[in-house]
Amino acid sequence: MSIKHTAVSYYGLNYVEHAKKDFEEMKQHGCDTVILAITEFDMDFWFPNINNIVKAAHETGLRVIADPWGIGKYFGGEQVSLFLQNNIHHRQVSAYTGEVLNAACFNTNSFRDYFKNICLKLAKNTDVDGFFWDEPHYAYPKSYASITGGAGDDWACRCPECMKKFQEYYGYDMPKFMNDDVKQFRWREALFTLSDTSKALKQVNPDLEITCCVHATMNTYYVTELRGYDNWDMVAACPYFDVFSTTIINWDLPEQFFVDITERTVAMAKKYGKQSERWLMGYNKRPKDFSQIDHVVDLYESMGVDRLATWTYRGGYGTSVAAKDPLELWDRIGENYNRVLKK
Repeated sequence: MSIKHTAVSYYGLNYVEHAKKDFEEMKQHGCDTVILAITEFDMDFWFPNINNIVKAAHETGLRVIADPWGIGKYFGGEQVSLFLQNNIHHRQVSAYTGEVLNAACFNTNSFRDYFKNICLKLAKNTDVDGFFWDEPHYAYPKSYASITGGAGDDWACRCPECMKKFQEYYGYDMPKFMNDDVKQFRWREALFTLSDTSKALKQVNPDLEITCCVHATMNTYYVTELRGYDNWDMVAACPYFDVFSTTIINWDLPEQFFVDITERTVAMAKKYGKQSERWLMGYNKRPKDFSQIDHVVDLYESMGVDRLATWTYRGGYGTSVAAKDPLELWDRIGENYNRVLKK
């Protein structure tokens, strides 16, 4: 078994001459793919330069995957959202309190059109090789954790548009307390948002590779996040997704968690004929012993993972989410990337 692709995320979309040097460093660190974290601000302000960055990556020998980073706060990412800034409507709403949340309701036509148009603009006007759906999720109204229910009992979204859709489909008012109908509704609507845009992208270019990366939760008694994409069968079965990916695991978690998540990820990808992808934490925290990185990479490879990815370039060096010793962390990940690609 061998790793087919090695990727790293990257925020540097401003100047080609600087990006070229970074891309060369990525190649030296064993990367064959760069995941461009493209924000709403990048699309609004830096768009004329994005394809120049893409071309520079291709010239360096890197595949380029576009990540609509933090758009609407629907995808993962620290970035602010112009959709939320410019649109006071179409936001997610807490089921229990009715509080309007700082996250776009991605079940609304307003946001779906906005998101799809961003992606189609990239597909039609740049040479990107694919798209990466980065931890799509419903917002969490509460910040505390429940031993038996994951991160609190409250949930979203119970906005007017979601309630109207639910009533039309099920024939009764959407309840405040989550039941099976609400779970099915949330899963179905969440998946449609991504599958509809993915279908449109494939119509523009059938060769575009689309990865959906869901939260790496156990979906059992303790960590049931109910983020909207926690029914992995529904996600992996989508005909427009090519890669089934699960997110970063903190280095501090027990090894069995790495094993269980990876086993389920690979099995789910194989079940639906997708490639599997697992992530390495290359920001915020580093393992106490760098040899853990070597061990986890070997573990992923031995379990049949097809692709490795790391967030983020240079260990987040110079950012508020930088790991301790970020450049050393980046170098160790690069050593592992080079090691597995040479096998």
